Amino acid sequence: MDLMDLDLATLAHLAGSSANDAILKQLHEIGHEGVRVSHGYVIQHLIEGAPTVSELGELLGVTQQAASKQLLELERLGYVTRVPDSADSRIRRAQLTERGRRLVKDSRRLRRRLDAKVGTDEAKQALVRLLDETGGTENVLRRRVAPGE
Repeated sequence: MDLMDLDLATLAHLAGSSANDAILKQLHEIGHEGVRVSHGYVIQHLIEGAPTVSELGELLGVTQQAASKQLLELERLGYVTRVPDSADSRIRRAQLTERGRRLVKDSRRLRRRLDAKVGTDEAKQALVRLLDETGGTENVLRRRVAPGE
């Protein structure tokens, strides 16, 4: 099989999945055991915000129950905590812990290292054009990309 015979969408998906798996393995090796790729979709919404479970579900395009499950997993792993809302203590907001911020920092460092190894300019240009052509650019920019299975 010649990989160049694959269509761009399939090749992009397979390469992205392989890259994510490699980075996840490295994260596990440096002490971030238990983290899954799907947790990254949740964490992206906690970097600059502190949503409620309902807000997080809406941001992710999943049910409140699915968002709650993800938060519980991240809480058990020590990456997320829930704190009372400053205006209404009955409302709980999710936010990253120090361990969660370290996970973000480590993940970004490993991704930069992979980018530097591979060289990304042409590949990124092709993938941005693919997003533009398929109408996905706005969803990516707004972090409205639903977690995969």
